[in-house]
Amino acid sequence: MKRIITILFLLALLISACAPATPIATEAPVAPANPTLILATTTSVQDSGLLDVLIPLFEAQTGYKVQTVAVGSGAAMQMGQEGNADVLFVHSPASEKQFMADGWGKERVLIAHNDFIIAGPEADPAKIKGLSPVDAFKAVAAAEATFIARADKSGTSSKELGIWKSAEIDPATTKPAWYIETGQGMGASLMIASEKGAYILTDRGTFLANKDNLQLTLLVENDPSLLNVYHVITVNPEKWPKVNNEGAMAFLNFMLSPTAQDFMATFGVDKFGIPLFSPDGGKTDADLGL
Repeated sequence: MKRIITILFLLALLISACAPATPIATEAPVAPANPTLILATTTSVQDSGLLDVLIPLFEAQTGYKVQTVAVGSGAAMQMGQEGNADVLFVHSPASEKQFMADGWGKERVLIAHNDFIIAGPEADPAKIKGLSPVDAFKAVAAAEATFIARADKSGTSSKELGIWKSAEIDPATTKPAWYIETGQGMGASLMIASEKGAYILTDRGTFLANKDNLQLTLLVENDPSLLNVYHVITVNPEKWPKVNNEGAMAFLNFMLSPTAQDFMATFGVDKFGIPLFSPDGGKTDADLGL
């Protein structure tokens, strides 16, 4: 009898060991009191595909629901100034500093950087390949080669106008036939440049993300003046008491978290061999020489 009891006990232990473990329930994040967060951002982070991954991760971790409005940095800051956005993700440093000086922003934190490049048709009729950005723009003007400008007060547009100013040329005012203003975002402007066989200034991330659909080649790159930095800015609740400051801070902290920063460090590597963004969480503008 004792032997039978021992055998039954051992069988019970064996069955228990082989049985599937009961899964541990994972709790959903507690819903915030104000779950809707309006993010005004530049088209480059949208068109590159970065937000397609980061926004769902943020929502899953925090319970917020993000309404993303992808416009130029200038338009994004205008939304913040009017109290129509809670948080900004932009890349126009000079305009951002003025935005903060005027009291419209509460926190401004460096998140990441990439760089601008000049792309154009493979034939390169203006012969700009390998030139500096300023000399490239001078060559485009001299050749009267078609150039596509966003003209939308974006960070990219501001950078482009700065290069023209350094070249002592002002096509945005003189409006020559070869200078075409789109008033559209980066992805759409790249498509227009491709269709017209034109030159264009673009951030590297959006260019690479759309390269397979473009008849354009990278011609000017790796110049220190082409650094492209991204900041998150929370809209000042002292100016607009109804903004979702708690949600804005949650988004800012998420973008600085290892989850977001580690993702940016590898985003694009599998397809392009390089990341489309370099994470800068914990750094300051001075660390990048700004």
